[in-house]
Amino acid sequence: MSKFLIVRLGALGDIVHAIPVAAALKRAFAGSRIDWLVSAKHHEILDLVPIIDRRLVVNDRGGSAGGATMFAAVRELRRTRYDAAIDLQGLIKSAAVARLSGAARVIGFSSRHLRERLARPFYTEVHDPGGGAIRDRASSRHVVQLNLGLLGALGLDTTVAEFPLDDVPSVTAASLREASGGRYALLNPGAAWPNKRWPPARLAAVAVALAERHGLRSVVLWGPGERELAEAVVGAAEGAALLSPKTSIADLVALARGAAIMVSGDTGPTHIAAAVGTPLVGIYGPTRPERNGPWRSADISVSRAETCECHHLRRCRRDTMCLMDIATAEVLDAIERRLAAEPTRV
Repeated sequence: MSKFLIVRLGALGDIVHAIPVAAALKRAFAGSRIDWLVSAKHHEILDLVPIIDRRLVVNDRGGSAGGATMFAAVRELRRTRYDAAIDLQGLIKSAAVARLSGAARVIGFSSRHLRERLARPFYTEVHDPGGGAIRDRASSRHVVQLNLGLLGALGLDTTVAEFPLDDVPSVTAASLREASGGRYALLNPGAAWPNKRWPPARLAAVAVALAERHGLRSVVLWGPGERELAEAVVGAAEGAALLSPKTSIADLVALARGAAIMVSGDTGPTHIAAAVGTPLVGIYGPTRPERNGPWRSADISVSRAETCECHHLRRCRRDTMCLMDIATAEVLDAIERRLAAEPTRV
């Protein structure tokens, strides 16, 4: 087999979690061609993955995001005659495109592990990783390992997760490193789901403690629509935090590589930091850290997933979201333990 198509349109963190599949394919099939179909909104991370031969960017959301139409993308895919298309998205849309690519084999997860079960008929082969369904509490295997397990259909048995990401020079990262005195922590208050966001005032208290205890200045990250959240952290941090300027994905990779530690909820920048080995303290509630959290054993997740009533829902069902139950002292204790496990980063 020599030509593979990966279908993972988004989101950012999910694309990061899928990169080890491409790395495993490239390692197992020397000289193979690996193409990736990705949404225009999320293609930037794949520009840093050197083992991807072609990034087919599709405008699957309309608007002015750029990229080809889905019809044009399918027409282009069919020219390549892939040996196998691997759908890591689990949607009807992604499964249909994988099938329409004309690949000889179309591989996806079994029905109970799909986000949309009607995607199943588009596959020629399926993999059932066992355990609970995607939204069950029993589903505790990490998504990186679930993705790698899909390669069993191709005769591959690997649990080694590799994240080949280019180290691109970043003026933004260099300027923030200088402004912070060369040592800094990353704090990320934002997330696409409101119920994944820990309160800015508590992150500000974390910044103050990091400065007092370790002399670490905190850099506060923000993405589209999140600047106000980041400014609230900086404003309450008594000079212990810096507001990051607008960042590219390459900037985020560079900043994560240089950070002593990162504190964040379940969101794309967290998974980028995990991929490059940044020490992490994750704050979790509506998603389970066992499945979506940092995967290095030394990293720590402070979680209320066991008591959360809104698993995989974007909005909390309770009057007060479960993350409010996580006190600043609990996160600070996790930070101290994580820093102690890797003192050379401080």
